[in-house]
Amino acid sequence: MKTKFNLKKTVMSGMMAAVAVSMSGFSIPVGASRCFPVQHLCNVIAGVFLGPWYGVGIAFCTSLIRNLLGTGSLLAFPGSMAGALLCGIGYRYTGKLTVAYLGEVFGTGILGAVLCWPVAVYLMGKEAALFAYVLPFLVSTGCGTVMAAVLIGGFEKSGVFAYICHGLEEH
Repeated sequence: MKTKFNLKKTVMSGMMAAVAVSMSGFSIPVGASRCFPVQHLCNVIAGVFLGPWYGVGIAFCTSLIRNLLGTGSLLAFPGSMAGALLCGIGYRYTGKLTVAYLGEVFGTGILGAVLCWPVAVYLMGKEAALFAYVLPFLVSTGCGTVMAAVLIGGFEKSGVFAYICHGLEEH
């Protein structure tokens, strides 16, 4: 089986994971909860520019590193990976940024939050309702997705969007 290796995408993936890990301490108070939007911003950037599988890889590596450093929880795995996957798939098959944004929000805020229930109950030994993580995950992913949309909008207006896409193409 022949595999494709794209050095530029791999390097960008490493940089995205580094940004997500290093900025994981940045949070915004929202009501009674805090949202950590940088992971979701990275999910959207990765899903749009690199594709779904690179996005999932970045989300997994970020979650793994944060857990090894003691700054994350096991709940980061299903939440971030589901959002990155749906964001990347949505953009790959439609080419529409709105679909990518909705994929991140639905993937993390709904699907990822529900997938956290068995992780919390069976792996972490916590009591939790099935939909306990939906609201906090929606707040966090909503904030990060808005940040990504603003950044990507600026990229589009300045011509950086096309430059990045062209630079990451396989030759």
